[in-house]
Amino acid sequence: MSKLLFKLRNVPDDEAEEVRALLSEHQIDFYETSAGNWGISLPALWVRDEAQYSQARELLDVYQAERSARVREEYARLKQQGKHKTVLDSFRENPFAFIAYLFIVYALLYLPYKIITGLSS
Repeated sequence: MSKLLFKLRNVPDDEAEEVRALLSEHQIDFYETSAGNWGISLPALWVRDEAQYSQARELLDVYQAERSARVREEYARLKQQGKHKTVLDSFRENPFAFIAYLFIVYALLYLPYKIITGLSS
């Protein structure tokens, strides 16, 4: 029976590709499910053979530890050089989305306050 190995929701494309290559390189039989047409299904990598699951899990754990260290080092290097992404960079990339997100956060904070203070009057 198949076993869930790695959820792909919000995973960068390069990481997903590296995990697929890692599994293929070690001849682990896996398949991938997508999020579906409406994005509500579970995009993931599944190991077909339960006997290979523990090997796949170990490989994935080692890979994720290495990737985490690599990404942290990259971020530290960019930060030291002053090239890391800031809030201002996010605004410059897409100002309309940035403002929309701020409005949504404001609404989510303001509406419960108004409801609570309106009930107490």
